[in-house]
Amino acid sequence: MISPLLQAGLGAASFTPNPQAIGGSVVVTALVGLIPLLAFFVLLGAFKVKTHWCAIISFLLAVVIAIVGFKMPFGMTLAAGTQGLALGFMPIIYIIIAAVWLYNLTEVSGRSDDLRSVFNTVGKGDVRAQALIVAFSFCGLLEGLAGFGAPVAIVAAMLVTLGVKPLKAAAVTVVGNAINVGFGAMAIPVTTAGKLGGVAPTYVANVMGHITPFIAVFIPLILLAMMDGKRGVAQLWPLALVVGAVTAAGHFFTASFSYELTAVLASLLGFGAAYLFLLVWTPKTPDEYRSQVDAASAPSASRISLALAPYVLVVVLIAFTKLWKLGVDIDQALKATDLKLKWPGVYGQLLNADGTPATSAIYNLQTLSNPGTWIFVAAIIVVFLYAATDSEGRYPMTIQKGFATLANTVYNLRLSILTIAMVMALAFVMNFSGQTTSIGAALALTGAAFGFLSPTLGWLGTAVAGSATSAGALFANLQSTAAAGAHLNPGVLLSANTIGGGLGKIVSPQNLTIAATAIGEPGTESEILRKVAPISIGLLLFLGILVFAASQGWMGAYLPELVVN
Repeated sequence: MISPLLQAGLGAASFTPNPQAIGGSVVVTALVGLIPLLAFFVLLGAFKVKTHWCAIISFLLAVVIAIVGFKMPFGMTLAAGTQGLALGFMPIIYIIIAAVWLYNLTEVSGRSDDLRSVFNTVGKGDVRAQALIVAFSFCGLLEGLAGFGAPVAIVAAMLVTLGVKPLKAAAVTVVGNAINVGFGAMAIPVTTAGKLGGVAPTYVANVMGHITPFIAVFIPLILLAMMDGKRGVAQLWPLALVVGAVTAAGHFFTASFSYELTAVLASLLGFGAAYLFLLVWTPKTPDEYRSQVDAASAPSASRISLALAPYVLVVVLIAFTKLWKLGVDIDQALKATDLKLKWPGVYGQLLNADGTPATSAIYNLQTLSNPGTWIFVAAIIVVFLYAATDSEGRYPMTIQKGFATLANTVYNLRLSILTIAMVMALAFVMNFSGQTTSIGAALALTGAAFGFLSPTLGWLGTAVAGSATSAGALFANLQSTAAAGAHLNPGVLLSANTIGGGLGKIVSPQNLTIAATAIGEPGTESEILRKVAPISIGLLLFLGILVFAASQGWMGAYLPELVVN
């Protein structure tokens, strides 16, 4: 929080973002608004500047542009940055620390060896098959339940444990996670986009469920190509098609009747399909991708249970807190403990175009409803469980060592924490000053062609803020307004915004930092970016074509009839 003394010095001048702030031109304003984001990616990708310095430099550029170009009051600009810092620490960094600590417990205890043996059995000894299942289906399950970076942090680390090279593990994870982001954390991005865009969230989700299958069915093939090129695709394409097709079908059907569970059920179906298919089909596996597990030391049922315990606990606890409705709605009860804080120096002074206070200046402090809290609970249980059971002396562990691992985790994450905090500060300055909105307004000038460009807004918003929910909050109303002006279906554009947000998360600096940290190689964000950026852009272009076809009515009766709030 900001101290009362600092708050008093922030001034009380009101401010309304203006998409024509510079030269009275939407286009010029948008080009200037792009500068901080372009600076970040150019510094990171072309000059290999350390990620935290990219974030700091881009933040300072955004502050200068906000004050000089967009005429945002100096005090309000700084206050906007502090709100971004707050959101960066809670819930995002909080979740990351919990997730990485949970994974580190399996490493320091030595039980990661048993975990590798479990997936070796499921994946028929093929590391690529194991990685495909974990990066796509298990990651999708976690995304549907928790979101907010936890799936990427957990899964990237798991892939390294399975024997995938670190940078490849990070790249495969962020790509495999993308298609489920729009339905992440009980489909919060869908709900946000629908409510703010004036279209029933159920309709937005239904349209998404008609579009995402075209992408979901190919993601497993892309993951195989990333891991082992043409050979990987040639040797494992049957498994990839089965997992992709079943997951795609899960998206299609679940989004139409219970959209909050789309990512969860679709991912479980994909995982089940992979397991059953591998019971009757065995891939051809080259030596370098064959799991090396000593058959003589195959883990017992007890050791398998303990190896899986951290991840089973996470799924069970988060599923319970999100889905339990019998007698008491646990999710709503936990959300009732959230604190809504009107951010000092911003709330009441940052105004919408109609003169009302912008609700985005209300910070939601999540405690019990935060997935990170339950990941911490799972980790604490694991500490005591591992300390109490050493599997006949094979895996000695103490409670002190378990909690010392938490301290080491925080220390090792220090630069990543700085990076994420500064990226969130950058995002809030860009959003509140109108820099991001001006980019969206410029794209909306394209008329009917906006159907093709519509997903770019969600992509851009998530690339900046690291959150598809934030991208929806930022651009939902603009998407609906542009749809009305161009006589397009607003539900289609809102769906495009949300799906595009998931694809934008592939290149989000925040997401890249989470992945780099999880694999134990902070500072490699630029290398990961170079691997995944072409895939993200390629999928975005494909999505643009699908959305354009849908917005022009070329999909006919395939899309559901429009339903408004």
